[in-house]
Amino acid sequence: MAVPKRRTSKQRKRKRRTYHKAQDTAHQACPNCGDPKRPHRVCVTCGHYAAREVVRIEDF
Repeated sequence: MAVPKRRTSKQRKRKRRTYHKAQDTAHQACPNCGDPKRPHRVCVTCGHYAAREVVRIEDF
């Protein structure tokens, strides 16, 4: 069985893991109210999805 000759340094290990980070979440403007929302989800501000009201949002 192969055994590493030298210990992997912290720098080399961290260079290899540079792509293991969380991605930014995608946002787009709601066509009804213009607030940013996640794609393929109901807008939390106005309750619209695909140009129709799905959830009734009541003002407090």
